[in-house]
Amino acid sequence: MRVLVVDDHEELAETVAAGLRREGMAVDIALDGHAALERATVNGYDVVVLDRDLPGLHGDRVCRALAEGGSRARVLMLTASGTVADRVAGLGMGADDYLPKPFAFTELVARIRALGRRAQPALPPVLVHGDLRLDPARRVASRDGRQLPLSPKEFAVLELLMGAGGAVVSAEELLERAWDEAADPFTQTVKVTVSRLRRKLGEPPLIETVAQAGYRV
Repeated sequence: MRVLVVDDHEELAETVAAGLRREGMAVDIALDGHAALERATVNGYDVVVLDRDLPGLHGDRVCRALAEGGSRARVLMLTASGTVADRVAGLGMGADDYLPKPFAFTELVARIRALGRRAQPALPPVLVHGDLRLDPARRVASRDGRQLPLSPKEFAVLELLMGAGGAVVSAEELLERAWDEAADPFTQTVKVTVSRLRRKLGEPPLIETVAQAGYRV
């Protein structure tokens, strides 16, 4: 899942981003509204975690611009004020969900995952292909009953491939969806990660390379 965290408090933004990365998400950070809109225009985010009380370009204007620009990203709005009037106003701007500060990190993760599911075509809660099972909510993957020791990126790549339902997923899409904007588009990271994933999945092989197109399960 690709997430953009927008908050002018850099320490808080970095802390939230670090926690979400530990949950297997690809996370970018923007410290103001202008940077948020610029990144959202360039990158295909699933969820934008947006602080409403941004200086300069207010979070309400960012949210409205995303909605009017046709962004597919779901917006989770954060604010220090959690009154009913504030929640109604935020949702009226185009936000998909609302979370008052301070918040429990586990609740933030749950809400982001729920919004991420709404940003994509509906998938079953547990992905299954033959003897391969992947549970995104519990972050567990197994084959033939044997739990697989996958890294966060390996898990993310496998989730994207299994979620595609047999369709080919390009290396470019895997890089965009599973890594953040710091990833080098010319890197061999995707190829290396898929190679490691194949070894961990074992025999018979499950991931097929489609020449000049990408990968599929």
